[in-house]
Amino acid sequence: MWYVFNAADAKNSLDGRTKYRPEHLARLNILIKEGRLLVAGAYPAIDNIDPGGNGYTGSLIIADFDSLSEAKSWADKEPFLLHGIYSSIDIKPFKKSLP
Repeated sequence: MWYVFNAADAKNSLDGRTKYRPEHLARLNILIKEGRLLVAGAYPAIDNIDPGGNGYTGSLIIADFDSLSEAKSWADKEPFLLHGIYSSIDIKPFKKSLP
């Protein structure tokens, strides 16, 4: 089943995002290779694709897991969470309808 991970960034986390981005992307790339990632991306803090020093307010990930507990276990190991870039991650089941 698909699960939505809606992560909120901690304040002043842009430097950490840059530093730990390779670890974060490595985990997402595993999901891509397994065919389990629908979409992932960040929320710019301003209305611009490149927010520069304004940074980001969080991220969205939609990925396939066997259960909510498995999704939560995966999120608990998220480098952005472990290093304090994310202040929280809300996880919900998601039923894709379109397209």
